[in-house]
Amino acid sequence: MTKGDALKRFIDDELIKWKENKRRKPLILRGARQVGKTHSLKEFGKNQFETVAHIDLERNSTLRRVFDGDLSAQRMCADLEVFLRKKITPGNTLLIIDEIQACPRAITALRYFYEEMPELHVATAGSLLEFALKDTSFPVGRIQFLNLYPLCFAEYLEAIGNPEASSAILQSPGAISPVVHELLCNELKKYFFIGGMPACVLAYNQEGSLRDAFEVQGEIVESYRMDFAKYKPQVDRYCLDAVFTSISQSGGRRIKYAHLGDGYSNPTLKKAFDLLCLANVARKVPSVDPSGLPLGASASPKTFKALILDIGLMRYLSGMPSEVEYAKNDLHAIYHGAMAEQFVGQEMAVSQNGSLYYWARQAKSSSAEVDYLAVLGGMIHPVEVKSGATGSLKSLHLFIETYRNCGNALVFSMRPFSELPEQRISFIPLYCAYTATSGKSCCPS
Repeated sequence: MTKGDALKRFIDDELIKWKENKRRKPLILRGARQVGKTHSLKEFGKNQFETVAHIDLERNSTLRRVFDGDLSAQRMCADLEVFLRKKITPGNTLLIIDEIQACPRAITALRYFYEEMPELHVATAGSLLEFALKDTSFPVGRIQFLNLYPLCFAEYLEAIGNPEASSAILQSPGAISPVVHELLCNELKKYFFIGGMPACVLAYNQEGSLRDAFEVQGEIVESYRMDFAKYKPQVDRYCLDAVFTSISQSGGRRIKYAHLGDGYSNPTLKKAFDLLCLANVARKVPSVDPSGLPLGASASPKTFKALILDIGLMRYLSGMPSEVEYAKNDLHAIYHGAMAEQFVGQEMAVSQNGSLYYWARQAKSSSAEVDYLAVLGGMIHPVEVKSGATGSLKSLHLFIETYRNCGNALVFSMRPFSELPEQRISFIPLYCAYTATSGKSCCPS
């Protein structure tokens, strides 16, 4: 992949489904800044439509005036044609409204595109959308949403020019040979440090330099910190920065607000944490009761873990000594196992469509926990990220014994694929986390 090349993303297939849906509504593509939303929409438009009409409401403030006053779809399209010097033809043109959060009236206008010009394909992209929505009338029931995340490991392998490796981890884990297993483990270690932010992957791919990727990680983090100023007066930007850093250093551990920043009250720290989650740069992973579905119905407001948006940004924010950590061959040993757990959670955020939960036993003097829960085919599967043998999986065995109606346990490790049917456990290579939790592979139940 070189600058200007198209990134092949899983979202591409979802966009085509949206285009062909007879009950299609205007689309909002959500995600944190710099995960590739604009790139994906432009490539989709180039490949699937005769013309693309693209406007950026953050860069071009003049265009926001199109959404002042009367919100007639015909009038708005006519004005946009004048500004863009381009014909907008329903059925043939993809209208991309970029950075839509910069103009709340444009969000309201989506209702009228849907009601008055349903043949026109309107796709929008935005960051910090939840902050804009509080100031506008949201067209409930007239919008579709898709979420875009950093490149998962399979997308990363495709992007660096190794589609064969990408195909390998998208098949059944049991079909991977020992020599390919070793190669994939080595590639995964690189991904741990590069991450999935498109600009970081591009920087690495141009010269094969991890240092180049690290520099871009720093630039992205600083751009996020600049965004923190936009959250005022809701919360102090320095508090946001402290919480942002603390989340990256707490991988796999239960979050306590008091530990997220010194010198701030718990309510202030909670507000900062919630705002980072709203901005999609952090993710809350609540503990749930796995007795039944949906898991979110039993999500605990007090017992939860957290993930940072991207494993590469986690590396940068945590301040880990990268030279020391990269020298480790056991991926579970890197940063005390926190990077392996971050990786599996990040892959599952994609495979589970943003629904990410874990189990913590609700009993006094109990520390039993299962790292994640995956819902596959209507069944709940416990997920552990471990390097040890079955004898160290005490919490997992307790879970299986307690919740007998759940599916087989999935243990992600550096071991090749193997099964213990009598214990209802499958050992799956770490790099297969997306496939095994998406229901697209042979996952025993």
